[in-house]
Amino acid sequence: MNKLKSFLVEYLLWQYLWGCVAWMAYRLYSFSFPEILIFGIPIILGLVFGLQQNSLGAKIAYPDKEMKGLFWKGEIWAVVIFSMVVGWIIVEVKPIAFFTQAGNAKNIVQGLFNPNFKQLVPMLAALMETVYLALLATVFAVPFAFILSFFAAKNLMYSTILGKIVYYIIRTITTIVRSIEALVWAIIFCVWVGIGPFAGMLALWIHSIAALVKLYSEQIESIDPGPVEAIVATGASTLQVWRYAVTPQILSPYLAFTIYRWDMNVRMATVVGFVGGGGIGLALNQQQQMLAWRNVGLIIWLIALVVWVMDIFSGYLREKLVMT
Repeated sequence: MNKLKSFLVEYLLWQYLWGCVAWMAYRLYSFSFPEILIFGIPIILGLVFGLQQNSLGAKIAYPDKEMKGLFWKGEIWAVVIFSMVVGWIIVEVKPIAFFTQAGNAKNIVQGLFNPNFKQLVPMLAALMETVYLALLATVFAVPFAFILSFFAAKNLMYSTILGKIVYYIIRTITTIVRSIEALVWAIIFCVWVGIGPFAGMLALWIHSIAALVKLYSEQIESIDPGPVEAIVATGASTLQVWRYAVTPQILSPYLAFTIYRWDMNVRMATVVGFVGGGGIGLALNQQQQMLAWRNVGLIIWLIALVVWVMDIFSGYLREKLVMT
């Protein structure tokens, strides 16, 4: 099994490196390798280097074995260097344009330092919409996340086959939901319920449930098992164990995580508004499309202000809750 593991590591490594070479050859010189070479050569290299005693595959397959030579470190450096080169090409990094075309942002910079305070009242209304949008999304997410987190905690669910099945189902669903950005959920709900803050709230709500389930369940998995074992020994039911042994240990961190999530939702609500989710993000998108840069400058300052206030406020509350 260790030899197979070593081969698989080497194969994946060389498949990546050779894929980078093939992609750069096509991108830079319009030269394409045959598919048999793209997928065949890494197999050969994986077999050859997978049997070497100083390869990265051997290092991972035999962690306790002393490695002679620096070949495995060279493979790691090759991955890092090729990744940076390919990333530079894909992203089309242009340092010269960055330093020589700053004049293109002249209007935005002028608007940023000369905001239009005549629009302060309507923009404050949009900002309050963003804050309460995020608040409701967080509040509505907490009960669902609180209940589901118990079913997503390995130390509570792994004792039976049914528990394991439920654990993997909850974990899989929440991972999928969490992997889809709130921006995408906002697009879905804008089509579902129409453009406005309700769509933005639903997007943040469903994303918050998945994120909080992960945070909550990991906190449950790190609790002291002593009280749980003591209450189980008395013949208590599963619900009683959760109520009297688990909940007291997780309540304070749960509150800290919830406040932190509200802080995140305020920031995410701005982006969600760009696709019709309401709030200050929607106003920012509208003003940007009209090239009203002074209004854009005002909105940016308001967003920065509320994020700063939320960061200070949530940090203070989390500190007090963790200390208690």
